[in-house]
Formats: sequence, C-alpha cells, structure tokens
Amino acid sequence: MHPESAPALPSWIEKQLPEGIRRYGVDVGEHRLHVMETGDGFPVLMLHGNPMWGFLYRKIMAALAGAPIRCIAPDLAGLGFSTRPAFDAHTLRNHARWIGGLIDALDIDRLVFVGQDWGGPIGLRALADQPEKLAGLVLMNTGVMPPRPDFKPTAFHRFANMPVISDIVFRGLGFPQVMLHKVQGDPASIRGDVARAYRYPLQRYRDNAAPLALARMVPGRLDHPSVAELEICRQLISGFKGPVELVWGKKDPILGRVLKRVREILPDAPVTETGAGHFLQEEVPDQIAGALRRVVEEAERSR
Repeated sequence: MHPESAPALPSWIEKQLPEGIRRYGVDVGEHRLHVMETGDGFPVLMLHGNPMWGFLYRKIMAALAGAPIRCIAPDLAGLGFSTRPAFDAHTLRNHARWIGGLIDALDIDRLVFVGQDWGGPIGLRALADQPEKLAGLVLMNTGVMPPRPDFKPTAFHRFANMPVISDIVFRGLGFPQVMLHKVQGDPASIRGDVARAYRYPLQRYRDNAAPLALARMVPGRLDHPSVAELEICRQLISGFKGPVELVWGKKDPILGRVLKRVREILPDAPVTETGAGHFLQEEVPDQIAGALRRVVEEAERSR
C-alpha cells in the first residue's frame, strides 16, 4: 500500500467523506488503484460501476460506523483517482484481474462482496478465480449473467457503439456523468457538490476514456468478449452456498427490470425492493447497510 499515492482532494469533497476515512494506493500490476477504507473487522469489498468512484459508498460507510466491519471501496481502473488504462485495455477480464490483484495485495482471506452496475460482474469475475474467499454477497442493480439469445441492446449502449459521435459526446461533453440525476428515483439525490464530486476526476479529455470504454464492455452481440466472462460470474453465484441479499432500485431505467433475471439465479436470496434509481447508494444507504450487516453476521457465524 502507498498512503502517499492518495491524491489530495478538494475540501468540498473531503467534507462529504465519513470521519476516520483512510485513503491509499495499491499497485495491481501495471496500474495503481485508489482505495478508501473505514472501520475495522470483517472485510467488505464494495465496487461501484460506470462512471462513478468509491465516493458512491460514503453514506454506507457512515451508516456502518462502529460496526465490526472493514469497508473497502476502491476506484476501478480508469475512474476516480486510479490510474488510466489504454482505451482497448478496458475489458471485463482485465478489470477482474486488477481487482483480484487488489484482494491479493490486501492479503484478505475471506470477504463479503458488494457490487452494483459494472462493479457486480467485475468483482464476481475476480472472485471466480479465488472462490474460497467469497463469504457473502450483496448485489444491487447489476447484471451478472450473459444476455438472453433474443436480447436487444439498450438505446444507451447502441449509442455508445456509434463511431465518432459517441466519442464526442462521452469524452468531449462529459456524458453520462453530467446526466446522473436522470437515472435516479429522486433526481435531487445527485445534485450540487455530490454531482460535482462525480464529475471532478473526469474533467479532462485525457482522463475520461473509461466511461465510453465501459459502456462498450456491455455486450451488444452474443459473440462479444464480455459474454463468456459473464457466464463465469453466473456459474459462481448459482453455486454459491453462503449468505446473499439483493437490494434493488425499482425506478432504475437501466437495470431495474434485471432483478427478475437475478432472482432466477438466486431464488432464495432475500430482496429489498426500493423506490430508488440506478445509483441507489445515494438514495437508500440505510437499507443497503442493513443488508450488509445481516450478511456479515451470517458469514461470521459460518467461519
């Protein structure tokens, strides 16, 4: 770990973070991931998706203050304050390899995994290479399986694969981070300094390749490279015997309806359905923290 590699943050971001937060960098091969931690106890790895960073989990960290839980929230490579891969290096397999490197570097034997959006399959694919470390699971508004044979890509993902214009809009105009409030149940949940904090690490053209690259990681066809990796994720969770809970934002226009498919794989998992949107960590942190407490307690009992 390299505490000195954690960049200084503006005071308006710092004041939004929970007390006692620890920030550091971890080398994971060719990249360095920026990590935020709070608490001590059972390790919980929290992964965000596109185009966010670990800041997304700050309210959950605050809600778990005092619990015997070590919250670990890295920034995915290319996002937040982690280093920037080349555009073509953004693959599900590579992101999983980098997160696997983080788990190894932190010398974690067992953990509870929390994943939302791309964080879900990235973390699961990493843990598929070391499944003995997965002690519990909380999934939120994420796709963790291959698409059905008759699927149709969303308008968002079709647009992301349009040459030239998608590059202009994503990289030149800061999309989708300038529109995050549009996918929320309560648009006011991402406004002001909160919205500004998500835009801040991606201000410069040279730094904001990841949002478009991650959008293109979503399968648009059945021979897309992500499909085989998503099948590995599906196999991992369908065979998992530990504690699992689902927390879902039903007003999410992107992945709200995916809950039905996830429940087909995890039919026995308790589900907390909420009126939140896509980035439900901003809207229902207490419900997420509650699910996490229950899963950690059960994982502890099964040691």
